[in-house]
Amino acid sequence: MSVQLIDEQLPQTEPQEQEVIPLPPTDLPYDDGEPLESNRHRIAMNVLIASLHQAYQERNDYYTGGNMFVYYSSAQVRNKDFRGPDFFVVLDVDGTIERRSWILWEEQGRYPDVIVELMSPSTAEVDRNQKKELYEKVWKTNDYFIYDPFDSESLQGWNLSGRRKYDEINPNDRGWLWCESLGLYLGTWNGELMKEDAPWLRFYDAEGNLVLLPEELAVQEQERADTAESERDRERQEKELERERADRAESNLQQLREKLRQLNIDPDALESP
Repeated sequence: MSVQLIDEQLPQTEPQEQEVIPLPPTDLPYDDGEPLESNRHRIAMNVLIASLHQAYQERNDYYTGGNMFVYYSSAQVRNKDFRGPDFFVVLDVDGTIERRSWILWEEQGRYPDVIVELMSPSTAEVDRNQKKELYEKVWKTNDYFIYDPFDSESLQGWNLSGRRKYDEINPNDRGWLWCESLGLYLGTWNGELMKEDAPWLRFYDAEGNLVLLPEELAVQEQERADTAESERDRERQEKELERERADRAESNLQQLREKLRQLNIDPDALESP
């Protein structure tokens, strides 16, 4: 999402005075009307949102959004210095409330706990520098990640350390980064989503299992159902074949007994001990 970065020094106030953050006007914009950098960026954002909902399907104490404004100061509103993370998560909030933007003074001052910026050549410098500094020093976002959906080697992440400074997150042997706040890994996955084949940024659980999207889960469940039905068909066929073999054996036995009788041999006597 494109943003206007304005570095403004606020006028100093008297020590006893405190800035009163006004309530936002009703026409406060919730996005800048500009699309994401590409269709792949849009899909990547939606994949992250849908994946987190799937991973947290039993929970409603979180909010996740993307490409929507986060309002955090009255100066920001005055300057129209709007920030819209491509993907963010706020924990320990009521996730059942519908929101068009995240307005800090309506959310008990809660900043995002996790942010992912989907980079492009035109935004990479801002994502790596100005936004990183904002999220570290002002928002104090615990986990910050950047990734270019067109570059599978571009994933980087930082975690807010005990010193309240960002420490770069070291990848595991698969190249995934651990997101402490979510208890999930972020890593690439190569495959086709929404008719586009790409190295997508995906969530993995602590055991290394890919967090499936709802449509992937539906396909998996259908495949399991089809496999189970095929197994039932196989078992039915085996039972039918067994019945046919038993019927043929019985028929052959009766034919043999009949031939013995034609030879004046009592088949029952042959079977006697």
